[in-house]
Amino acid sequence: MQLLGKPTNDRPLLVLAVAEEAQFLDTSLPVLLTGVGKVNAANALAGILGRWPNLARIVNLGTAGALQPGMSGIRVVDTVIQHDFDTDLLRKLTGSTFGEPIAVAGGGTTLASGDSFIADGAARSRLADRAQLVDMEGYALAVAASTAGVPIDIVKYVSDDADEHALESWRESVAIAARSLADWAAHNVIGYGRPA
Repeated sequence: MQLLGKPTNDRPLLVLAVAEEAQFLDTSLPVLLTGVGKVNAANALAGILGRWPNLARIVNLGTAGALQPGMSGIRVVDTVIQHDFDTDLLRKLTGSTFGEPIAVAGGGTTLASGDSFIADGAARSRLADRAQLVDMEGYALAVAASTAGVPIDIVKYVSDDADEHALESWRESVAIAARSLADWAAHNVIGYGRPA
C-alpha cells in the first residue's frame, strides 16, 4: 500500500492497484495504491477510511480484462460481483447470504472481481455469462466503500481479452490505459487537475 498526498473530506480519493496504472495522474488529488488482489485492496482502503471516514468520494481507476466481444476503452461499472466466491453454496450451507452483487454509480457494465488473473479462454467463457469485465480489486473496494457509507465510482480501461494473451496484452497496453484513465479523470472527477 502506498498513499500519495493527504486525503481530505472535500476531495475525492483516487484508488488504483499498481503504480503502472497511475503513472500519468497528476498530484492534484490524493492517490492510494492498494497492491494487487481483493485482500490488499480491502485492507488498504479500510485503513484509509478508518483515518478519514468522511471522504467525499472514492474513484477506483484501473485495468480490466474483457469477457465479452466489443468491450474496449474506458468502461464505467454499475455492478460488481465476485467470481471466486460461491454465494449460492454458502446460502445453502448457512441459510444466510454473503457476497451479493453491489450496485455502484455507473454505466451499465458488470465487473467480476477475484484473486485470479484471468488469462485463459475457458475461464473467460465461464465468466462471460455473468459479467462483461474482470479485475482483481473492484468488489473489495466497493465493499469497503459501502461499509463506510462513502460513494464509489469504478472506472476500468479494457487492457486485454482475459485469454491466453492477457499477460502480454496487459504489459503492452498498461501505459495507454494509464494515459486514458488520467484523461478520463481530468474530464470527470471534480477537483482533478487543480492544485492541492
